Amino acid sequence: MLGEYRITGRRTSEIAASIESGVASGALPPGSLLPPMRELAGVLGVNPNTVAAAYRTLRERGVIATDGRRGSRVRSRPSSTPREALRTAVPAGVRDIAQGNPDVSLLPSLDGALAAAARRYGQAPTLYGADPVAPDLARIARAGFDADGVPPGPVAVTSGALDAIERVLVAHLRPGDAVAVEDPGWGGALDLVPALGLRMVPVAVDDDGPRPDAVARALTAGARALMVTSRAQNPTGAAVGAERAGELRELLALHPGVLLIEDDHGNGIVDLPLHPLGGVSRHWVLIRSTAKAYGPDLRLAVLTGDEVTLDRVRGRQRLGPGWVSRLLQHTVAELWTSHAVDRVAVARAYAQRRDALVEALRERGVRAHGRSGLNVWVPVADETVVVTRLLAAGWGVAAGAVFRVETGPGVRLTVSQLDVADVPVLADAVAAAVRPGVAGGRGD
Repeated sequence: MLGEYRITGRRTSEIAASIESGVASGALPPGSLLPPMRELAGVLGVNPNTVAAAYRTLRERGVIATDGRRGSRVRSRPSSTPREALRTAVPAGVRDIAQGNPDVSLLPSLDGALAAAARRYGQAPTLYGADPVAPDLARIARAGFDADGVPPGPVAVTSGALDAIERVLVAHLRPGDAVAVEDPGWGGALDLVPALGLRMVPVAVDDDGPRPDAVARALTAGARALMVTSRAQNPTGAAVGAERAGELRELLALHPGVLLIEDDHGNGIVDLPLHPLGGVSRHWVLIRSTAKAYGPDLRLAVLTGDEVTLDRVRGRQRLGPGWVSRLLQHTVAELWTSHAVDRVAVARAYAQRRDALVEALRERGVRAHGRSGLNVWVPVADETVVVTRLLAAGWGVAAGAVFRVETGPGVRLTVSQLDVADVPVLADAVAAAVRPGVAGGRGD
């Protein structure tokens, strides 16, 4: 079963570390079948629950996978390999609506903003010891937070939303701590949590965001952090409305020690108001990235939150990269002040395509979700079958496995590459692909 490799240890952490060492050294190659828990417990002279806890830890870290009675095996990819790498290749000639990218025609030109940033740099180059956050960017960002009712707090700048999420989690949590994550949810976050040695607690999502009953169970079970997408949730398009925000704030008030991370990546591309949750628990952050509205290559996000959390994030940042390029910060500040993006027009463009697709699918008897943002989520009975049928029909979509933990299967369709005229043809293809086994629900 394991060849000559001998698993050792008497504690959960020791057994998990022994197996992980074998995987890292190559002594336990991908596909290696681990001993049944009771068998290994007998060999090590420990309680089977100890081995079960070790296996659970390894699953949550992405080292092994368990398939019921077939047992646990070393995964065929390392936990550091992103879920994006599992996407089905879209062949030439097939319309690719799987990538989740914004519509490039709606992104602003960067020429003027970059030139303005370069002129500013020429007048006052950034040197060591400067404030890591450009004052003009901090002022504009804070004004935006204030306008949306986000509680007062300092501002930090990171290299995108995922960088911010990682820094905030590391600032408060330690390996083994539990994090409540949306299910289905953003693949990047679902990769990051186990890569940090944290345990994922999946929280079901509906059109209004995380369901209160699922959040309550996760917090009662000991989750140390809760991650919420405010608007344009990936992949379902959920958005936290006023009533849902009130319910979630009440739950957080009962668990003031829980770290809250709000990801408002949809800022600038959605027409629904923000209903922030921050300020109820002791530690919280709200993050806004530039990726969807201004282009992913800007690699910049602004965040605010409680003083302790922001101080830890900025302090640790100083020991690493130090700061995000002031050239990028000045570029984004210029884009914001010049109103390079017509937010109303951009939100309307995405909403027209998204709403048209959801309605067209409904008319064809296919349930779909897409309240905000770029994506539409379609529950299905078998992802592989649907993805394959749609490829044959000329459409490349994202399989839901990239976004799921426990929720039922589905596929994600990104509307940014569509024209409204494309919608009926796509809806016909989706209906034909799912009709033999249309799912009865979202699995939540």
